[in-house]
Amino acid sequence: MDTQRYKVKAGEKVDLSDWPTQEDNRMEPGQIEQQLKETIEELKTWHIRLHAEEEKGIVVALQAMDAAGKDEAITYLFSNLTAQGLKVTTLGKPTEEELKHDYLWRLHDALPERGQIGILNRSHYEEVIAPRVHDLLEEEPLPDQLIDGEVWNRRYRQINEFERYMVENGFPFVKFFFNLSKEVQTSRLLERMKNPEKNWEFSFSDVEEREHWEDYQEIFGDMLTHTSTDYAPWYILPADDEMYSRLIIARVMVEMLEEINPELPEISGEQRGKLDHYIDKLEKEAK
Repeated sequence: MDTQRYKVKAGEKVDLSDWPTQEDNRMEPGQIEQQLKETIEELKTWHIRLHAEEEKGIVVALQAMDAAGKDEAITYLFSNLTAQGLKVTTLGKPTEEELKHDYLWRLHDALPERGQIGILNRSHYEEVIAPRVHDLLEEEPLPDQLIDGEVWNRRYRQINEFERYMVENGFPFVKFFFNLSKEVQTSRLLERMKNPEKNWEFSFSDVEEREHWEDYQEIFGDMLTHTSTDYAPWYILPADDEMYSRLIIARVMVEMLEEINPELPEISGEQRGKLDHYIDKLEKEAK
C-alpha cells in the first residue's frame, strides 16, 4: 500500500469532492483483512518498544462527520495495544470552565506522555469547525477585536505552531480525516436508528447536522488546506470503506514508528549481574 496517496501535501489546496470516499482499486476483502491483521501485529510490536523506551510519544487526531467510523477504528486498531501506552480522549463541546481559557488550554490534559500514543477522538480542530459552521464565536467570552475576518486563518497559524512545538519536543503528530459520502452516512445513521442494539450510538444532532453538509465540506477542505504540514500531515481516508480506512491508519502508524525506531532498553553492568543472580536463584527454587 502506498500511504502517500492519501496524504495532503503541505500547501496543497483541498476540495473534498476531488478525494474518493471509496477506494476503487482496493484489494479483495480477504486480502484487506489479512494485511490488516499482519499490520496490527507489527503495530503492537513497535508500540511495546515505544512504551518501553519512553523517549517519544505520538499524537493522533481523528476528525470526521458523524458515523464516519472514528470510534470503530479506535476499537478495532488501538484496543490491541498495551493499555498503559495508550491514551484516548474525546473533545466535545467546551465546558464553562474551558471557555474561560484559551481554546487550546483543554487539549493539554489529553496529550500523551513519552512512551504513549495519544488518540484525540475529535480534537482541537473542533475549534475551527463547529463554531464556524454555526457562527458560535459571538457566544463565547472573547474580546470583540478577536472576532474578525482573520480569526480562522489566525487559528490555523496557531494550531500549526502548536503542533510544530509538540513535534520539536519529541511528540510526532499525525492526523486522519474520514472522508464519508452523504449516502453512506444515511445508511449508517438509519442502521443506528432502526436497530435497538445500536440506538445508543445515535444522537438527534447527527441528523440535524446533515442540514449543514455543504458548509462542513467546504470548511473541512479549508482546514485541511491550511493545516496539513510536512511535520504534522493530514491523511484523507476513503471512509465509505471502513476496513480499508483502518488498514491505511495502521500502515501510517507503523511507518511513523519505523521512522522513530524506538529500542527496548538494555540491562547492563551491575544490573545485568543482579539479574543473572536472581535468575539463578529462582531457577533453583523451581527445581
